Amino acid sequence: MNADVLKRIVHRYLMAGLLVWIPILTTVLAVRFILDLMDKTLVLLPPGLRPQALFGVRVPGFGALLAFVLLLLTGMLMSNFIGRSLVGYWDEMLNRIPFVRAIYGGVKNFSTTLLSGSGNSFKKVLLIEYPGKGTWSIGFQTAAEVPIVTEHTGEPQVCVFIPTTPNPTSGFIVMVPRSRAIELRMSIDEAMKMIVTLGVVMPSPHEVPPAVPVSAAAANIRSA
Repeated sequence: MNADVLKRIVHRYLMAGLLVWIPILTTVLAVRFILDLMDKTLVLLPPGLRPQALFGVRVPGFGALLAFVLLLLTGMLMSNFIGRSLVGYWDEMLNRIPFVRAIYGGVKNFSTTLLSGSGNSFKKVLLIEYPGKGTWSIGFQTAAEVPIVTEHTGEPQVCVFIPTTPNPTSGFIVMVPRSRAIELRMSIDEAMKMIVTLGVVMPSPHEVPPAVPVSAAAANIRSA
């Protein structure tokens, strides 16, 4: 066996090993980061009731259980008049503080829209011509209507969030004429995979959801 053949065999086995271990290690590190972050909630417990004091060792993931219970109790509290009154008082107090009210109000509205399941936010993957003519970017529709922008442009606009890659948690928003936004036959999950992997992972034909009607105006853009 000559050196070139041996080199190709080693390279093939090395790549096969990396394909197995990279996803595993990445997943483990991501889960560990989330669990460590949730363990920060243990500061809400009295020192004597924390796992390290009770069992003598640190219990990874115990904070996730505490966070789950805390969220459940908060949801139960919100289901009655007293809980809603307390939250309303809290909202009113924060809304009186300059700068804080802008952050709190924006995040609250965003989380309410995203978690309530209502509306079309982050339910459509759009293809828009950005940052220049002939260059296309993938984005997520966050608002189907932007009245204040439409009033000035004279054409219905949609708000699109364009995530950065490989970190989709950051990005920027653009206002695009509705007629020039093409709705892709791609799920949110598949679009996220494509963004995180720098476009290496593309949706397979069997993974693409059923065809979504595209407006006639958007179809004209593709045929132009």
